[in-house]
Amino acid sequence: MSEVVLGVDLGTSAVKVSAVDRAGKIVAQQSYSYPLSQPKPGWSEQNPEDWVNGATVAIVRLILNDGLKPEDIKGISYSGQMHGLVLLDNNNQVLRPAILWNDTRTTPQTKEIADKMGTEFIDVTRNKALEGFTLPKILWVKENEPEIFAQAATFVTPKDYVRYRMTGKLAMEISDASGTVAMDVAAGTWSKEVQEAFDLPASFFPDIIQGIEYAGNVSQSYALFSGLTVDTQIFGGAADNAAGAIGSAILKPNMVWSSIGTSGVVLKYEDNANVDYKGKIHFFNHAIPGKYYSMGVTLSAGHSLDWFKSTFAPDDDFTPLVDSAGKSTVGANGLLFTPYIVGERTPYADGDIRGSWLGVDSMHKQHDFVRSVLEGIIFSFKDIFEIYDEAGADFDTVIASGGGAKSPLWLQIQADIFDKKVVVLENEQGPGMGAAILAAVGLGWFPSVQEAAENFASFGKEYTPNPENVEKYKQVYAIYKKVYAATAEVSHELMDYRRAATN
Repeated sequence: MSEVVLGVDLGTSAVKVSAVDRAGKIVAQQSYSYPLSQPKPGWSEQNPEDWVNGATVAIVRLILNDGLKPEDIKGISYSGQMHGLVLLDNNNQVLRPAILWNDTRTTPQTKEIADKMGTEFIDVTRNKALEGFTLPKILWVKENEPEIFAQAATFVTPKDYVRYRMTGKLAMEISDASGTVAMDVAAGTWSKEVQEAFDLPASFFPDIIQGIEYAGNVSQSYALFSGLTVDTQIFGGAADNAAGAIGSAILKPNMVWSSIGTSGVVLKYEDNANVDYKGKIHFFNHAIPGKYYSMGVTLSAGHSLDWFKSTFAPDDDFTPLVDSAGKSTVGANGLLFTPYIVGERTPYADGDIRGSWLGVDSMHKQHDFVRSVLEGIIFSFKDIFEIYDEAGADFDTVIASGGGAKSPLWLQIQADIFDKKVVVLENEQGPGMGAAILAAVGLGWFPSVQEAAENFASFGKEYTPNPENVEKYKQVYAIYKKVYAATAEVSHELMDYRRAATN
């Protein structure tokens, strides 16, 4: 077998390790699942040891089951679930379970940050402090577990902890560091203003490295543990969305990424830090040196469709169910669905808003409801596009990935609602491929991330807007935009009622 790099994609439910050769071909792939702990409502935690063990099992299987020779594994890099807090003591031992991105216990700390720093916080970090981010988690532990926090010497995010365990060298890669919302994003350094405002010593914050930067070789102890050799070089890696954008070749300002997973992401490559979205969407340092990316999140994208299927059509297969939407019309025969079934992130940042159907009529059939769900998800993406439009961002191409890229009908709906060209990837691998690209560039196989990504990525079919449908969708979207304001108060009252009824 030829020389390969490993892309370690550390997700919330599993780690997937891809072996990629110099031509960008995935020659082998292994994954390993691990549990999620939810000890209280709104809490979401994991044992960092599970990540290390899972990644190691996957690597051992690549060597034993797939025949990878350890000496052929030239480099390793990472994609990691963002924002998780791993607290370490003076000996770099883990002090408590990691608090994950989808943990929502930190509402009081987000308010504390907003009250204490106001707009200065957004000016420096380029983001609002939301529950999912790392800084509110640090403050939660400081305020609620002071005996643990007193032992804390430093912290890292999930994939940076796994890299530490493989190299013995501790650092935080810049795209994950910016996702902590404790960084001066434009300067590329930890924010002194944030440190002083919340009484956090500079020594608490680890050194920042770049995504393609050499982070060390496989350590002697990890070589014995995993079967790798100490000659394998390890590189910084990237936060999962940054890695996904690289793996999907979103590397020019005229392109955005539309990714429909459980949640949905609209991500745009940014050449510099001059653009100011005023905290309306996230703005982070990229894993590509000196570059940035912005993104908005729809909390329940694919999850809305999964929920619909499991609740109303559990015995139907996905493909024919989605295809049935073709029997309906643009605008689902006057039926509107808002996909706020677990709250919403962008543009509303409202944990208590809930979804709704409007316009339900006795004439509506199941295929109209399916169509309304597909359209509602894309309307929620269009809300994010509108923020870009207001800021003067100019782009003409949407790269679609995830569940929304598997249905020609849904891809055409995207093209018509966005009024943009929509392109699919032929070899969609996302974050794991992005991680492999960073290792390939770090090794010198390619002179730049852009060149590596263009070599590794392969674009497929294009979907162009249908002008007649574009005009119809403009009318329907104008109605959709009114729904949040019209239903928010009712949603909040219903949530209050549910809480009171369950206590």
